[in-house]
Order: sequence, then C-alpha cells, then structure tokens
Amino acid sequence: MALLRIFLGLLLFLGLNSTTLAASQKAKALRQANGLATFTPPESFLTGNFVAEEMTPAYIFGPVKSFVSSRKCPTTWLIEKGVKETLDQPGEKDKPTEYTLFLEEDCPGKVLYYVFVNQGGLTPQQWIDYRRLFHGKTKTEPEYGPTKARLEQACQDGCGIVAELRFIQKNGELLNRSPENYLRQDLKFAPLYDLNQQKKVSPE
Repeated sequence: MALLRIFLGLLLFLGLNSTTLAASQKAKALRQANGLATFTPPESFLTGNFVAEEMTPAYIFGPVKSFVSSRKCPTTWLIEKGVKETLDQPGEKDKPTEYTLFLEEDCPGKVLYYVFVNQGGLTPQQWIDYRRLFHGKTKTEPEYGPTKARLEQACQDGCGIVAELRFIQKNGELLNRSPENYLRQDLKFAPLYDLNQQKKVSPE
C-alpha cells in the first residue's frame, strides 16, 4: 500500500505543469498584475511561421515552436483571462480570429514577454484589411501594398504566416527595439524567408 501511494504521488507530480512550478516570484507577480493565465495555443499556431515587424516586415521566422525551443530559460504560454474564458467555450479556439498570446521567458533576475498576435491563418489580403481598420485606407495601401505582394509570394513558396511578434517586454517594460532586429541581432534566431529578396534563407 505504501508503494502504491508513492507511485500515485509520482504520477501526480509528473502530471503537473512544470513551467508553472518553475515560475519565479517576479513572473507570478507580473502574471497577476497583467491578469494573465496559462494557456495551450492551438497546434496550428505553434507549427506556423511569423513576422516580427508590424509595418513592413523584411523576414519571416518560424515555426513558432522552434523559437520557443530556442529560448534558454523556462517558458510558459499566457493569455488574458477574459480572452481565455471566451476561447474555452466549445468551438471558439479553432475559429479564425486575432488574439494576443504572451510567451513568458522566466530567467534569473528578469522576465521577458514575447507578445504574439495569433492571426488565425489570415490571408495576405485579410492581413491588409485588418490594418486598414486602424490606419485608414490612404495610409495602408502605399505602406502595406508591397508587403502584401511579398507575403503572397512567400505563401506560394511554402512560407506563409499565422502570427506576428508585435513587441517584447522586459520586467514589464516595453523594449524600445524592433522585434525583428532583436530576434536576428540579439537572439541570433535566423529567419526562414527574406521578403525583400523573395526567397528562402539558406541555413548558415
């Protein structure tokens, strides 16, 4: 009986979320302050590619899960509690929609948030249409038109996107850096596709 209790206890321990157990006090405080809860993103998001520049991205990165596995510290996916409650309703998680996901990287002395927008597999035209809602048609067409054509070519080349890395936070403060440059220069995370040259990037 004693051995059985030990075995069941071990199973219970292994079944717990290891990233939650590893969360530092700073990470827990930031989650509380921002109203965030743990979340499991859909597989289509994790296996998809992403851009890291809102206006005129130059590169496509991915897949998302490859970026996650490249991080050196424990990571946890988070989402706003209100959004999670909506997505937890039957059938909602798989509907094409945009919502924000926070990849928390819990390092000694600092907590980083990589803030992604899950774009639900938007087409290049839908990508443009969504931005028109916020920036207006006159601004959107000249600034995003070339990007739309490049994204369409990337789709044809097998490098379509499902998400955008919108910004990065460190200890709750916004980094004044382009996420695209930060990924390439600071994190040495190589892109998959060069949108300006419209071709896949050869691995170094």
